[in-house]
Amino acid sequence: MKRGKLVTYAGMLFMLVFLLAACSNDDNGSSDKGKGGSGGDITLDFWQFGATNYEDLAKKYEEENPGIKIKVRTAETAEHHNGLFTALSAGSGAPDIAMLEVDQLDRFKEAQDRFNNLYDLGAKDIQDQYLDWKWEIGENSESDFLFGLPTDIGPKAMFYRVDVFEEAGLPTEPEEVEALIQSKDDFIKVGEQVKEKTDKPMVDSMEMAYRGIIDGAEESFFNEAGDLLIEETGNAVREAYDFAIEMDALGLVGEYTLWTPEWGNAVNNGDFAVEMGAAWLKGWMLGNAPEAEGKFRVATLPAEFAGNWGGSYISIPKETDHSEEAYAFVEWLLSPERQLESYQSEAGLFPSSPVVYEMEDFKNTTDEFFGGQSTAQYFAKATDDITYVYKGPDYMSAHNEVLNAMQNVQQGADADKEWEAAVERIKGLIGR
Repeated sequence: MKRGKLVTYAGMLFMLVFLLAACSNDDNGSSDKGKGGSGGDITLDFWQFGATNYEDLAKKYEEENPGIKIKVRTAETAEHHNGLFTALSAGSGAPDIAMLEVDQLDRFKEAQDRFNNLYDLGAKDIQDQYLDWKWEIGENSESDFLFGLPTDIGPKAMFYRVDVFEEAGLPTEPEEVEALIQSKDDFIKVGEQVKEKTDKPMVDSMEMAYRGIIDGAEESFFNEAGDLLIEETGNAVREAYDFAIEMDALGLVGEYTLWTPEWGNAVNNGDFAVEMGAAWLKGWMLGNAPEAEGKFRVATLPAEFAGNWGGSYISIPKETDHSEEAYAFVEWLLSPERQLESYQSEAGLFPSSPVVYEMEDFKNTTDEFFGGQSTAQYFAKATDDITYVYKGPDYMSAHNEVLNAMQNVQQGADADKEWEAAVERIKGLIGR
């Protein structure tokens, strides 16, 4: 509202003050999180990270639900989670709706009082639409509090280069590759043939070899009591570490670091044979490895390597003034129908709802990037071998210490000494 000159007449002064106050209230309403905006609209702040199609779906929801506005903010993964944690800790500045990545989820569970329990908002009514293990991860330890509804998941499969397999004298049809590689030992044997015939590594990095085992482990660094498990006999972290060390000693892993330009070029050029990747890697390839189109296929991984890598939840912080409206949007956004749209979008988010796996549009999807192969069935099949995994609030910090140890070994350090040093660093982290 444009301010007029002050006048001395009492009536006009009263009207001016009244109008100014009304204008001020409208401004506050439109800028404050979760408050009514102009025309009585409700604006919901939605914080997300990574590549999704949620902004497009939010616009669609606005069209179908007049009076609801969804303000989407996208940030890098670390920036997003750190900013959200800071806002929740401060008790102000949190959004109405927030994504939580699965590896970060347990540290947010320690702030349960800062979130709405989605069971109180009706989530029980839709629980049967989602994979049991995915849903369970989103609960507290007593299973009576739900932090978020499931978004995508990251079931893993074997992305292999047809041209590299051909050069190595190996079969190239997905069913043949699956029959050829049934175990960890088979994987090493094939890797040795690839190395001998092509002088290329089987996988891109020690991290990928390590993830071959750790992503499917029911327990890794910690149990739910908070105990550190990595020094126990048979621990999955040590098993995964040793496998990566063995692969490196045999010359079967490259020295690429994920997400770097060098790694992207290696994917593009076929500088290694296999990526033990999650379903979402397909979306990355479409946008970042154009020269590899038609040269990759997908096959099922051995059961020893089955696991989930990635995926998220969408939560509703307690701070919102519009929890019911926020929940209505989240339930719609993550419904089977919308999950199919998210999978078919460029983001390629793999559904956490098995309802989608039975939809004809899902089953009949073909991927030109993978030579016209229908890859959806391989990732859907992989979900059968995934179970509930507990990670703990310090998971990412501990995980990074092991990655640092493996990197040092690849540069010539002693594997046992690096493992012992990593264990001590992890103990120091959790002892703070």
